[in-house]
Parts: sequence; structure tokens; C-alpha cells
Amino acid sequence: MKVLVVGSGGREHALCWKIALSPLVTEVIAAPGNAGIALRARCVDVAAENVEGLLELALREKVDLVVVGPEAPLVAGLADRLRERGIPVFGPSAQAAQLEGSKTFSKELMQRHGIPTAAFSTHRDLDSALKAVERFEGQCVVKADGLAAGKGVVVCSSLDEARSAVRAMLQDKAFGEAGGTVVVEELLRGEEASVLAITDGKRVLPLVAAQDHKAAYDGDTGPNTGGMGAYAPAPVVTSALMARVQREVLEATVQAMAKEGRPFSGLLYAGLMIERGQPKVLEFNVRFGDPECQPLLALMKDDLVPLLLGAASGHLEQDHIAFHDGATMCVVLAAGGYPGPYAKGQPIRGLDEAAKVEGALVFHAGTRLEGSKVIAAGGRVLGVVGRGKTYEEAARIAYACADKIQWEGMRMRRDIGHRVLSK
Repeated sequence: MKVLVVGSGGREHALCWKIALSPLVTEVIAAPGNAGIALRARCVDVAAENVEGLLELALREKVDLVVVGPEAPLVAGLADRLRERGIPVFGPSAQAAQLEGSKTFSKELMQRHGIPTAAFSTHRDLDSALKAVERFEGQCVVKADGLAAGKGVVVCSSLDEARSAVRAMLQDKAFGEAGGTVVVEELLRGEEASVLAITDGKRVLPLVAAQDHKAAYDGDTGPNTGGMGAYAPAPVVTSALMARVQREVLEATVQAMAKEGRPFSGLLYAGLMIERGQPKVLEFNVRFGDPECQPLLALMKDDLVPLLLGAASGHLEQDHIAFHDGATMCVVLAAGGYPGPYAKGQPIRGLDEAAKVEGALVFHAGTRLEGSKVIAAGGRVLGVVGRGKTYEEAARIAYACADKIQWEGMRMRRDIGHRVLSK
């Protein structure tokens, strides 16, 4: 079968890599892809946001399955357009994608259906938002309602920070239309975890839990990013807690969406805060997380393709997903300045040497080819995954590989996995 993967980041490279391993697959096409994906798939220059262009590509290539990586085309209705033409697609409809496309919708759905989450209020005007942060005495999280590439969330620990955050979004339009409405919510404290699940709209199959590192710098300091690294499994989610998350969060959400006439199929991602063993939902995403996708797929033992097909067809037949023993650790190599302004166009050195590190995988996120050279072309440029029998071994392999790669301004966090490694 022929599979089309939509997107150009590290998540999509990991998806192309895992899908290409399946004996069911004869060819993987990526749109638009990147320099690393080009080693695994045939890249076609159609942007991930070009819904009609992607539909035309899928029809022309007679693909058997489309796997949508990023959230924006899902919110824009790509899955709907493909299904209208009879093309199987892994990803939710535009209506169902509002779980990620609108934080207001997501929070209100959880409130209506008793899914555990933080107390919140939503605001379109500055005065009411300023009053809300005062009620929380500045101990709150300010979120742009719409899609902001993982950067529209500000965690505040003082009134000054909270006031600045709502002014930036509502007054200064820092996130454009995405910040035209803001959600102000209670600041939860505890340990974060990400639980991703594949669903056909009825059956829900969770992957092992992962833990992302959103802050830009070591020690979980600095501004939020799209993610500077992740590892799996995350032991904060015990087997007993996973059973609760599956029942009270994942299955409850899929059932709630069905009741509200927005049936959800594809990948449901629950970002959780665990406090004294109690899970609360921080956010939902409607696609594989980036970078969580990379260590999760590197740890997955099962063939991914039957799971994607089962979700796309509405008939998941497996009752669990098998994973290898041990652990995986993903370290993101980023451009200097990220998540703020950063330079592009620097040649990347050391990729051939990095590829020789046993137990490591290098996934390209923001790269492009310039002749025979691989060029840095994004904020998050590469994701280096180490797989080992222990967390310590996985971290050692990941950093040994990462240290072979260089370009001007490159930086990385040196403490990915610090919570589990310190234990």
C-alpha cells in the first residue's frame, strides 16, 4: 500500500520512519517533507496547510492512507475533504479537531462532562481578563484560545507576569487571531505527563506515557517552546493511574465528543498534571505530540500501520499496543535564540558520524537540502533519540549522538529526563 504523510517536522520524520518499516507498505510519500524525510520517503512540494493541493496529490497518487501530522490542516478540514472523496485518513474532522483548535471549546467540554481539569474563565476583553488574573492572585496560566504553534501558553507566578501576558495577547495581538480570546486558568502544581491514544471513535488504545520538556533552558527555566525533549515511558503514570486516565479522561472524552455530534477518530493526546496521584487535563491535542512522537515510536514494538488503518476505517481490532522493554530519550537540537528570533541557513555538520552511534536515531525537524548539504531551516532543527535498557543508558546514547552534530548557534538542554534520572 501507498501512504501519504502530511507535514515537515520531527514528528513526521518519525512517522515516515515507522510507517516505512511496515511490510504492508510499498511506498511512503511526504508533503512537503524535509532533508531527513527525503531519505525515507518521496517528498512532494505541497504545503501542509494547502488542503486542496493535498487532496489533489492524494487522488493523483491513488494513496491508500493519509496520515496528517500537524494540527493546522486538521482544524482547516483536511480530513473532511479526504473522506468526502473516499480516501482513508488518520486524523479527526474539523469539528472534532476543535479539541485543540479552541481551548475554550476544550475546557467547556470538560466542564460539561466532568472530565478533570483546572478551574478557568474565558475572556475577549482586557478588563475582564485582568480581573480574572487578580482573582487567581497572579498564580495562573494564560492561554491563547487558538493555534499558536505550541507557544501561546504563559505560566505566571505573579500579578505582573499575568497582566503582561493578557495584555500581550488581547492588546498587543502577540498571537494574532489565535489570541483574540484568552483562557485564564488556575495554576496546577505537580508533575506533567503526556498520554497519547489511538482511537477509532469507540475503542481507545493508549500508548505508554511520555514526559515532555517545554521550557527552553535547563532546570525547566525560560519561555515555553514546542518542546526541547521528551522520554518514554514516564513512571509518574503508574499502571493504576494509566487505567484511571484511560477511563476518566481518554474514553470519557471520546464518548463526550460522540454525544455532542463530533465523533473523534485519530490520535487523542492528553497533556496531564499529576498532583498527589490525581490527574487533571492541561490540554488536548488531536495529533501526535512533537517531540513525544519520536521516543514513543522508537519504543513501539508493534507495526504502526494496522493501528492507523483501524482508526481510519472505524474498526480498531487490537486491544493493546506492544512496546519494547527499556526506555527512549529524545534531545532536541535547536537554533540559537529559539523560541525567539533565530538565524537560518547554517550548514549542519556531523550527521554521518551521528548515524553511526549504536542505539540512536536522528529525526529531522527544521532542515532542508542545499545541493548535498543539510541546512538548518527552523527553530527546532533535529531530534536525537537514544534507546537503552535503562533511562541512564538511553540518555547516554542520545547525548553521545547529539554531541557529534554541530552548526553555528546550535543549542540543546543538557537535562532531558532529569526527573526520572534523579530518582
